[in-house]
Parts: sequence; C-alpha cells; structure tokens
Amino acid sequence: MVKAIVIGSGPAGLTAAIYLVRAGLETTVISGDQPGGQLIFTTDVENFPGFPGGILGPDLMTKIREQAEKVGANFLDSTVIGVDFQTKPFVIKTLEKELTADAVIIATGASALWLGLESEEKLKGKGVSACATCDGFFFKDKEVCLVGGGDVAIEDALFMAKIAKKVTVINRRDELRATHVLQQRAFAEPKIKFVWWSIVKEIMGEDIVTGMKLENVETGEVKELSCSAVFIAIGHKPNTDVFRGKVNLLPNGFIKLEEKSKTSVDGVFVAGDVFDYEYRQAITAAGSGSQAAINAIRYLETK
Repeated sequence: MVKAIVIGSGPAGLTAAIYLVRAGLETTVISGDQPGGQLIFTTDVENFPGFPGGILGPDLMTKIREQAEKVGANFLDSTVIGVDFQTKPFVIKTLEKELTADAVIIATGASALWLGLESEEKLKGKGVSACATCDGFFFKDKEVCLVGGGDVAIEDALFMAKIAKKVTVINRRDELRATHVLQQRAFAEPKIKFVWWSIVKEIMGEDIVTGMKLENVETGEVKELSCSAVFIAIGHKPNTDVFRGKVNLLPNGFIKLEEKSKTSVDGVFVAGDVFDYEYRQAITAAGSGSQAAINAIRYLETK
C-alpha cells in the first residue's frame, strides 16, 4: 500500500513522481516495458530547457530518473497487466506483484507507428524519426522525405518546409487524408513535393540515411529517391490497452481528459502523451506531469 502510484516513466511520469514525493507522499513508479519513454530512442535533444548544448535522449531520462530517486520515489521495473479502479484503494497488478494506492497517475505515453522495416529500425536516430518537430532542426537546408498523408503528416511537412531545402511526401494513395485547409497549404508550398501510389520498401544508408527505395503499388516499379532524413508520420498508438473499460477513452484510443488532469474515475489522473495527441513534446509531457501531481495532491488532501 502506497499513497500514490505513477504508471509510466517518461518525462510525464517521472516529473509527477518528483512532485508527489516532495509533497510528502509515498510514491511508486511502475516503469513499464519501455523505461524512459520515447526519448530513449532519441539522439540529440536540443529543445528541452536547461541544456544549451543539447543532451542525448537517454541521458536526459537518466538524469530525471536520478532526480526522482534522490527525492525518494520508489521504482518497480515491471509492466502493468491489470487495474481495478472500482475499489478503494485502487488495485494495480503487475507481472510480479499487486499494489494498492489512494491515487493513480496514468502516464503510459503513446507509441509511434512504424513501417516495420529492418532498415528503418537500423537507422532510427540516424536520420529516421517519428517526430519532425523534435528532430527537424538537424536537417536544416537538407532534402528530407516524409511518409504519411493525414493531418500530422501534412503539419510536419509544412513545418519542415520552413527548415529544409525540399520536402517530399510519400503517400500510398493519390489523395491525402488531411483536412482540406492543410492540403491547400501544402499544395501551395513550393518546397513540398508529392510521390503518389507509393510505399517504402527500404531506407538506404549504413550509418546515416542516404535515401529510400519506393515501390509504386499500381505498377510494381521500384525507384530510388535521395534524402538526408525520413520522417514517419503514420500515426501514434496510445498505450491504453490495459485501461479499456476502466476509464473513458476517446474514439482514437487516447484517455479522455475530463478536467484538470482528471479521468472519468475520481482519484485517477492522467499526464503526457497518453492523452495529449496534439503536442507530443517532452516539455509538455513534463508540464502535464506536474499538473497531474498537484491535482492528485489536492485530491488526497480532501480525503
């Protein structure tokens, strides 16, 4: 039995833990099957305040975890396999043990959807990225490619058009799924070009991205396209499977934010990318972690 449990150990979860412990609450962080969140797979992070020279993603998460441990947060490096939010205290089941707490903060994040290519996996962080707003600056004045056709993809393309020399959007159909306004802006941007009816067969390069092999899904023709980076923008999947039927979710699977970090269950709060599908930044996740913790502290004070 602890006062608070934080599920997830990315920027949101670790920040929440720091605030909870500093408020005098015994707190356990269940780190999940990907301790540190998505930043573990990020190389240089140059947009997180306090690091003028930049910092490697894994190093940043190590520092934040060390800070949480120093103030007294407990860590259970395990995965949650079940929850019971109908009882008080709440019950959290992991692979090894069962824990109970008076308040819970869900900070399990969201996982980027990938193409599933061996070459993609090899070059992650070496020119392959799922976050243009995070990593786009490293490819200033370069030619880059972007895979996808939805709102996020076109927003990323428009963002990269301000930085890169040329942006080529790869889409498996001959039309975009993005909203009409975004499409108009993209078609009007001279730096953005489109390759239709195409899928990525391989991302080329040994230590850095040098280009892609594309297959036309109508003709089967394969051609090569040179570029310095490939941004995958085919969507994110929130890590909410274990919470289905336990808290209210949005149609897209993300946790529904009721108000001020609150979920549909009194005493269960949410932070980070598991509800925020718009910004998906380390700093906004950390900020929402502090908000969730403060709201959890106030909730526990009333009880």
